[in-house]
Amino acid sequence: MRIDGRTRIEGGRERWTLVPESLDDLWHLSYVLEPGDLVAGDTTRRIQRDDDRMRDTGGEREPMSVTITVDESEFHKFANRLRVSGTIESASREDQVGHHHTLNVEEREEIEIEKIWQPDQRERIEEAVEATENADVAIATVEEGAASIHTVAQYGAEEYASITGPTGKGEYARERSELFGELASALSHIDVDAILLAGPGFTKEDARKYIEENSPEVATMLGATVDTSAIGDRGVHEVLKRGAVEEVQAETRIAEEAEKIDELTSRIAQDAAATYGIEAVAEAADYGAIEELLVLDDRLREERAGEGEWTIDVNDVIESVEQQGGAVTVFSSEFAPGDQLGALGGIAALLRYRLE
Repeated sequence: MRIDGRTRIEGGRERWTLVPESLDDLWHLSYVLEPGDLVAGDTTRRIQRDDDRMRDTGGEREPMSVTITVDESEFHKFANRLRVSGTIESASREDQVGHHHTLNVEEREEIEIEKIWQPDQRERIEEAVEATENADVAIATVEEGAASIHTVAQYGAEEYASITGPTGKGEYARERSELFGELASALSHIDVDAILLAGPGFTKEDARKYIEENSPEVATMLGATVDTSAIGDRGVHEVLKRGAVEEVQAETRIAEEAEKIDELTSRIAQDAAATYGIEAVAEAADYGAIEELLVLDDRLREERAGEGEWTIDVNDVIESVEQQGGAVTVFSSEFAPGDQLGALGGIAALLRYRLE
């Protein structure tokens, strides 16, 4: 998430200009928006023309800017968008004011939200901004005598370090181990979840072996090695183009979710501080006992769309957990840990203490 501006409006309202940069950001926005909020953005709208000066176009879509008063919002993960529905308050075409409209908010599209921002809503957006700025994958490209490190953000990569030096024979030759050591040292100072090694030839394999033997902490973060024709920006572009970053991010997410579901099932087996099922989880939330809430994305989407079976509003449970300092993790139904959570009813919790 990126915040491009904040303007204080009378009556305690503020207008925030936001740019969601991931599906997670769209999901966060769906919990921030409330009926009565104002949302402005660019859209298209079907316009029917059948006046004396112009033939009926059959309802062609025209681009326009609108501000709508929110009735409801719905996160559509598989469509990569957030649908915000309401009444048009103002528009670049005045004849559209007062009509109902649905604004489709997608990644990297700027919107303005005007509302009374509650403390937990401010915190949620700030956390989304922080998550965007913290890269979780690094790409190290290496060849004989040179190496570079790039950190990968949501969209694009930024050079973190460039390491060069003479190679070959003679008085000024640089030992390969010196280059590999400097690379390993630089990698040890990056706060990431995974590192990809890339480059032409076999040098990257030798660098990997050196890191595994001499920097075990860095070695634990090493993902796949990728063949590229060059190092630096060109090499990083090749890695990104091949989808290697997306693969390692998916693997990292699976590992994190697997660790949490293992902890959950272990606690359940020992009758320890854990619970599952919407009723039991809601009760634990009422006691303020939830350390981390685990919820399946499919079930969450169904419940928010009014298509689920739960008699308890999951949004109230999530809000309660967050207000009491608990964490919320949304599991992907695409991975095996999500299947395990689904078998437990799609919602569970790791507790701060055991409830009788």
